[in-house]
Amino acid sequence: MGENAMSPPTFPPAPGRRKRALIAGVVSAIAGIGVIAAMTAPLPAQAAESTLGAAAAQTGRYFGTAIAQGKLGDGQYTSIASREFDMITAENEMKIDATEPNQGQFNFSGGDRIYNWAVQNGKRVRGHTLAWHNQQPNWMRSMEGGSLRQAMINHINGVMNHYRGKIYAWDVVNEAFADGNSGGRRDSNLQRTGNDWIEVAFRTARAADPSAKLCYNDYNIDNWNWAKTQGVYNMVRDFKARGVPIDCVGLQSHFNSNSPYNSNYRTTISSFAALGVDVQITELDIQGGSATTYANVVNDCLAVSRCTGITVWGVRDTDSWLGSGAQALLFDGNGNKKAAYTAVLNALNGGDTGTPGPDPEGEGQIRGAGSGRCVDVPNASTSDGTAVQLWDCNTGTNQQWSQTSSGELRVYGNKCLDAGGSGNGARIQIYSCWGGDNQKWRVNSDGSITGVQSNLCLDAVGQGTANGTGLQLYTCHGGANQRWTYNSGS
Repeated sequence: MGENAMSPPTFPPAPGRRKRALIAGVVSAIAGIGVIAAMTAPLPAQAAESTLGAAAAQTGRYFGTAIAQGKLGDGQYTSIASREFDMITAENEMKIDATEPNQGQFNFSGGDRIYNWAVQNGKRVRGHTLAWHNQQPNWMRSMEGGSLRQAMINHINGVMNHYRGKIYAWDVVNEAFADGNSGGRRDSNLQRTGNDWIEVAFRTARAADPSAKLCYNDYNIDNWNWAKTQGVYNMVRDFKARGVPIDCVGLQSHFNSNSPYNSNYRTTISSFAALGVDVQITELDIQGGSATTYANVVNDCLAVSRCTGITVWGVRDTDSWLGSGAQALLFDGNGNKKAAYTAVLNALNGGDTGTPGPDPEGEGQIRGAGSGRCVDVPNASTSDGTAVQLWDCNTGTNQQWSQTSSGELRVYGNKCLDAGGSGNGARIQIYSCWGGDNQKWRVNSDGSITGVQSNLCLDAVGQGTANGTGLQLYTCHGGANQRWTYNSGS
């Protein structure tokens, strides 16, 4: 690890698509103005939950922990983990040296034990990790060039095929950027196979298991002002622009005196989310266990709709890779809840305006600022490819649009507002929701709605205002035919 933080433990493991979405920019775009104001309506009042997982779930998020198979025989450990958390990450058992100790010979005994425990206790699983310069088995460390590149591909395929359809999200690539001020890649045997190795890893992972979310995971990318953060941000932005399959960024968030929590953490989360990816806080621990800092981290996540969950790296202080003296987790060595636990639970129960999922009011209309008319599906058609239009606002279901956590604008519950292309003039239509970036939208503070895939604006053709005017993508220019309000519950 670098000078500011350390990576999670490196000791050996115990033996053993198509459619659109509104992204995180929605929250900041609408918080202080009337445009799309109803999207920020608070959640309905709910009874406070008594566990971390349940409290996070009522905001549409998860709250998880890292588990070691060697501690599954510890009753206190498993009792806390089962009660409090709803997402599980294997500390070491799914890493490269554990799953492929000999080239071409896979061993999933440790990973399977943790996976089975999680599923039997009603939890989902994050996969960690597929391509990393660290914890490589000896046979891989000695490889280079094309043979190493192929070994990486084979490893990703082997592990993901074993867990195909079972893992919520994979940390496909881990810690590939250098510490310090360069903002560049880490010098590693994988990097020396060619600068495209990360892209190849993600493309391989998507083909191996299309159902899993694919994440890039790293430490010291929490502070928005740091060069390393900017380096990762630029890579993700490039990947999204070129269609490289990346679904999420993992912020490890190991906070300590060399890598302290900074108030711009929320900016980091929202900036990554604005690229059209989820953000997951993947390995949270805070040396000293500050309750205030823990609450700040949770509240920062709650403020951004695409911050979809938090994982703390261990259960009790005695389980931490930092050692019990760091007092970095939410339970002390005797299994007692600490002040940090209470702060986190209170924050999760406090509600927020960045909650993922459908708008709490249900459905609403999208009304043109220039025309005063609503986005409408002609004749209430449900056929894929039906072009939408402007029409006098009414209470018909063909004008009722709901926002999803992924950024889709849905009508009838299963049809998405869809761009039929990515260039100027591409028509806007409805199509069965399938998760593509052409069905995801950003809502901006000036009232414009831009396509995630195209970065072009939702536009009334020819600056038209009459009934029957079609909609298209077009270069943003700020005209009234490109400004919209969302009237939830209308």
